[in-house]
Amino acid sequence: MSELGVEQTLVLLKPDAVARGLMGRILSRFEDTGLKVVGVKMKHLDADFTSKHYFDLEGRAGSAVYTTTANFMQSGPVVALALEGVDAVSKVRKIIGPTFPDQAAPGTIRGDFAHQTKASSEVSGKAVMNLVHASGNSEEAKYEVELWFDASERFQYETVAERFMY
Repeated sequence: MSELGVEQTLVLLKPDAVARGLMGRILSRFEDTGLKVVGVKMKHLDADFTSKHYFDLEGRAGSAVYTTTANFMQSGPVVALALEGVDAVSKVRKIIGPTFPDQAAPGTIRGDFAHQTKASSEVSGKAVMNLVHASGNSEEAKYEVELWFDASERFQYETVAERFMY
C-alpha cells in the first residue's frame, strides 16, 4: 500500500479533550474518514518527555510559548493515537482545523468543540485549549510516532474500510 501514499501520523488528545470527555467523539471523526488506529495509549507527560515532544519550541525567542504549552500538557493525562492512512498527515490537519479555535470552521474538531480565541489565550497567559495536537508534516509525523510508540506498540491489520478504499 505504500505506493498509495499510506503514512502514519500522531494525534494527541490534550488534557482539555480528556477532561471534557470528548475522546470518543474525536476519535470517531478520524475513523469516519477511513483513518486506522494502529497505536493508542494514555499517558501523563513529565518534563523530560514533554521537551522531547516539543523540541522545536525549545530555545525559540518565545520560550514562554514552550513553558505555557509544556505546563498545560503536563496538567492532566493525554491520549496518544498513531493513525494510518493515505495522506494521513494532511487529512488529520484538515479534520482538526487551524490552531486557534476561533479561526476553525464548523465541521472541524476545533471549530465544533473548542472556542478559545488567540486573544483570550494571550490575555490569560494560558495555553490555547484546542483539544488536539497533530503532526505538522511527514517528517514531524515520523519523529513523533516513533517517539510515542515503539514498533511493538503499533499494529498492522486490515479494516473493512480498507478493502473498499484501496
